[in-house]
Amino acid sequence: MGIYLDNAATSFPKPPQVAKAICDFIENIGATAGRGAYQKALQADRMIYESRKAVAKLFGYHDASRVVFTSNVTESLNLAINGIVKKGDHIITSSLEHNAVWRCIKTLERDRGITISTVPCTEEGYTKPEDVEALIRPNTSLIIFNHASNVIGTLQPIREIGAISKKYKIPFLVDAAQTAGAYPIDIEKDNIDLLAFTGHKSLLGPMGTGGLVVGWEGKILPLKSGGTGGDSAYEYQPDYFPNSLETGTPNVAGIIGLKEGIKFILQEGVETIYQKEKEVIAYALNRLQEIDGITIYGPKDATKIIGVVSFNLKNISAEEVAYGLDQKYGIMVRSGLHCAPTAHQVMGTKEGGTVRIGIGYYNEKKDIDALVEALQEISSYS
Repeated sequence: MGIYLDNAATSFPKPPQVAKAICDFIENIGATAGRGAYQKALQADRMIYESRKAVAKLFGYHDASRVVFTSNVTESLNLAINGIVKKGDHIITSSLEHNAVWRCIKTLERDRGITISTVPCTEEGYTKPEDVEALIRPNTSLIIFNHASNVIGTLQPIREIGAISKKYKIPFLVDAAQTAGAYPIDIEKDNIDLLAFTGHKSLLGPMGTGGLVVGWEGKILPLKSGGTGGDSAYEYQPDYFPNSLETGTPNVAGIIGLKEGIKFILQEGVETIYQKEKEVIAYALNRLQEIDGITIYGPKDATKIIGVVSFNLKNISAEEVAYGLDQKYGIMVRSGLHCAPTAHQVMGTKEGGTVRIGIGYYNEKKDIDALVEALQEISSYS
């Protein structure tokens, strides 16, 4: 089966109940949600609502109706950004954003004439909240930050940045792609107005699922318009949640699978998951430093990152390392720019990228031992 160390891309394996719930729905229910008054359709509708409640519970939010389901975190981010930012507005973002944010805002810069300020950070990805405040302008309409870098794992001071956003009454959008399910998040305590998440990473759900939790009371224009299963005679998108931002037939099977992933997380406890992963991360950071010619990027402190570690071996390209790990040792990692060129700009690795390992809840120290042994062999060839 090999050793899977690419959980930053998507988590594997999933809890068995995720696949079971998906199969059970497809085989025994099969109806879409919100589109019928017969028993199976109502059952599907209830299951979607239970999934909303599970998301709200996980993130400490009080209103399940403001959990909007999407196909992934990229759609969630585009929904929030495109729905809030107007022509000529100014937005603030980190220096470590994924292309899910960066390409979206650069497109608006080109097409809507917005201006973008990126907050400086250290090579290890640390950001000072006061640097965010210094960039605020009268026309700043949105502050966007990833919770943790998908390249070096650095956790950002979300709660402090959120407090600044609230002070200036500017909505604060957090990309929790890497942290949701693996790190404690409380929307209200962390001062988050909009939380974008994906289902297939640390939430342990299937691909094609994600969402946006909307704690902000301002207006968000819908990204799409269409059928919602209700108010069909009304010619425009409804103005109430979640229908104002959801349209078309939902991925019912996927959302039900996501609910099972979240139920597993709630049963295990997010803090338990975080502590387990942190232990393996600390072990990995220590063991990787035993390898001759290795450069490890980002913080070397497991309390400052989530389960993402990027590195390079001297005189061997990231692609060669990843290929060798897979082909000879059955170890699966990621190489390249990881869809985050701005982070590599900060690190000085934009030319060749890095090798990235993504540690998940099912990884053990023995996986790290196997990785280090393989890397030592690969390194000796150079």
